Amino acid sequence: MNPLAKELNETLAGSAMFELLSPYGRRFYFPKGIITQAAEAKQHAHRFDATVGLAVKDGQPLHLEEIASHFSGLSPGELFSYAPTPGDPRLRERWRDEMLRKTPTLAGKAISQPLVVPGLTAGISILADLFFDTGDEVVIPDMFWGNYRLIFEGRKQSTVKRFSFYYSDAFNLDAMEQAVRESAADGRTPEGNSKAAIVLNFPNNPTGYSPTVSEAAEICRRLTAIASEGVRLLVICDDAYFGLFYEQDTYRQSLFAELADAHPNLLAIKVDGATKEDFVWGFRLGFVTFGCAGADAGKYQALEKKLGGAVRAAVSNSSRPAQSLLLKALETPTYPDEKQAAFELLRERYRAVRRVLEQHALPRGVRVLPFNSGYFMTFELESGGAENLRRKILHERGIGTISIEDRYLRVAFAGVDLQHIEELYSEIFAAIHEVC
Repeated sequence: MNPLAKELNETLAGSAMFELLSPYGRRFYFPKGIITQAAEAKQHAHRFDATVGLAVKDGQPLHLEEIASHFSGLSPGELFSYAPTPGDPRLRERWRDEMLRKTPTLAGKAISQPLVVPGLTAGISILADLFFDTGDEVVIPDMFWGNYRLIFEGRKQSTVKRFSFYYSDAFNLDAMEQAVRESAADGRTPEGNSKAAIVLNFPNNPTGYSPTVSEAAEICRRLTAIASEGVRLLVICDDAYFGLFYEQDTYRQSLFAELADAHPNLLAIKVDGATKEDFVWGFRLGFVTFGCAGADAGKYQALEKKLGGAVRAAVSNSSRPAQSLLLKALETPTYPDEKQAAFELLRERYRAVRRVLEQHALPRGVRVLPFNSGYFMTFELESGGAENLRRKILHERGIGTISIEDRYLRVAFAGVDLQHIEELYSEIFAAIHEVC
């Protein structure tokens, strides 16, 4: 094992943060190679910098004007230079500030500095490398984003342990707890302790559901109770659609806020990003933040270096122009107002969907799954046939939807302008009545 990895492991030794690491995670580190030496040169090379493979002209990155001409307000360095592997330091600090503003329960809690990854998919995938090995279990609700299957089962050859998302019209707390406890009964760290891992995605894709205030409190209480019994528990909060909460009784923060200091045996990880929060889908910018009760700055820095090494090994670094543009936006006085306007636009579409659903009766065996947030809502066809319904809606009515496991039809109302919502759902309801 590399001496740098050993040093990081010694820093983390004795903690759940270390025990939860996969063999990959234990052997990973951030190298003191080109990246570290180049960073040192930026501070001390006052004459010439001949470290990084980046061509310069008159002190600025060499570039093509044809490309630069399509950007305004960014210098060549902000556009064309490499970004640090962990991300632009100013952006990381600014994103942390925004996280604290949007999640006030985090105030005063010791958490890591957010580290930039090239999108939430990459963030979850790299975390899977660091914390999952062949045969490990990950607990996920049965209503989940399909890419989890590729990441955990395809890439890592881990096992997805599913539990029923809903109990009646509420989040299924008992099923969640039972699944985590069953997983902990089978899982063991190399040190011999019980372990379990769960991914919670709110607002949920595909259902568009987020827990109520009371459900969120109970989720955190039950997970903390499991950790207090000696289970090393990893909780990944996939906050891809964070902030898009449309009802007053919905929990409007990230569960990470409650779990970040819940118990020393519980490592909470927040994966979020600008993709949906700031409506820049093609930027591919995500952030990863760690929280664990009792962890000090040294332990967080050790985890950040392991994550940074994994990023370095996979993609080197995230997009510099995307980071520069996001940072400019975050520092612009009109940013909060623009985000609020975008939120209001989506909330109006949500309300329009609610109104249309109230006006239509569904045939027996078809129901609307509870939803209160995010981009989506989903129909459940109890006897199946969702794929046939999707194809009928597409080929006979020219409307695209998504079928899932031939039982669910997901509708992304966020992708349809307000004035077309009623027409969209009228066509869907007509097709449902024809098929069901």
